Amino acid sequence: MTTASSAGLVRAPAPAASLLIRSARVLDPRGGPDGTFDVLVRDGVIAELGAPSSLPLVDGVELIEAEGRLLAPAFTDPHIHLRTPGQEYKEDLETGTRSAAAGGYCQVIGMPNTDPVVDSAPILRSLYETAARDARIPVGFVGSITVGLQGRELTEMEALRDAGALGFSDDGRPVAHAGILRRALQYQQLTGAVLALHEEDFDLSARGSMHEGAVSARLGIAGIPSISESAIIARDILIAGHEGGAIHLQHLSSAESVLAVERGKADGVRVTCEASPHHLCLTDEAVVGFDTSMKMNPPLRTERDRQALIEGLRSGVIDCVATDHAPHARDEKEKPFEQAPMGTTGLETAFAAIHTELVLPGILALDLLLERMTSGCAIFGLPIPRIAVGETANLALIDLDAEWLVGENGYESRSANCCFAGRRLRGRVVLTLADGAVAFRERGFTLSAAPDPAGDVA
Repeated sequence: MTTASSAGLVRAPAPAASLLIRSARVLDPRGGPDGTFDVLVRDGVIAELGAPSSLPLVDGVELIEAEGRLLAPAFTDPHIHLRTPGQEYKEDLETGTRSAAAGGYCQVIGMPNTDPVVDSAPILRSLYETAARDARIPVGFVGSITVGLQGRELTEMEALRDAGALGFSDDGRPVAHAGILRRALQYQQLTGAVLALHEEDFDLSARGSMHEGAVSARLGIAGIPSISESAIIARDILIAGHEGGAIHLQHLSSAESVLAVERGKADGVRVTCEASPHHLCLTDEAVVGFDTSMKMNPPLRTERDRQALIEGLRSGVIDCVATDHAPHARDEKEKPFEQAPMGTTGLETAFAAIHTELVLPGILALDLLLERMTSGCAIFGLPIPRIAVGETANLALIDLDAEWLVGENGYESRSANCCFAGRRLRGRVVLTLADGAVAFRERGFTLSAAPDPAGDVA
């Protein structure tokens, strides 16, 4: 198995990069460099930072003229769906991680609701073996909390952990029975791995296709009330606090959910949570056109909910941004709204969407967005990318002024069900280094030729 530099992650073999990134605006949101620098990457490691145009170009190092572009730590995503095993017609490990690299990501974590479910050590080991052959960037996986995601019988969590599970989740389904969740939290003491929870009370949300409110009433579509999420969040925070366990709440969508997490944290419960770009940027008004790319779970909610999520991200109640990248085949989404599956892709548009909708209008600071987009995998014990000498090169070079029409030139993902399709966004990743290797280069964006032995650029 080819193992990436970060424990618990794997990727396919790739040559280590040696690059001189000249005169980039370098911004590491965790007290790192903030200014214009040359950055030398040699053999996949950040070797030197220098004043603009001060570092010499030497033999064997390729040059990137980056003036006017942002160089940031590459992003991490703790919640994506790679559809392997069993649904490769939607996405596979190569296309999914290629999509992630195009969005500026250097590490991602795949969910277990595949076919078969990742609920045993042999399935997980096979998945890691496939990733070691196909993944463009380091990828890790979580195992399921219950067998078959059925919510009745706990998996052999310790065996899954030994096989490489970074955590556990029944994502796509809640752990409906409080007693099962309590037992899982007790079992957690043996593994030390966080439980990532999809929070939904099926008794309250059953058969709904969008947020329950004024828009659903106007459209005549059965709704999903926000209490179906916030009620089970409140329950699970109480159980986690009682057991002293650690839980991570996935894709918050409502104001009441943010409040419940805020209270839980204030009470000392070990709870973290995430918000997705679509919930931060869109509301249920986007469903008016019956575009099935706007159908996701949890659903797009009201402007009040969106503002609460934004404030939660700003204050730190919400710990990170996660895409919940959920690819579907075109024919699956080309159905009446109520019949289409839930889910939107998001890896290639996450930064640009939030940058366009929230950073450029001055609602969020750029450094805060970078911090929240690089912190997610740390919840599962993985290192946070940094820009410092001696660090492995996990870098995203971004043209903040580039405007582009989402979907105009297709996607790196195998699926096209993106909720931002057809929107003009500003800010585009042009180069991604992941685990010291070039994982993505925008079409038309090329490195210079290597210098000749005399040290001059060819």
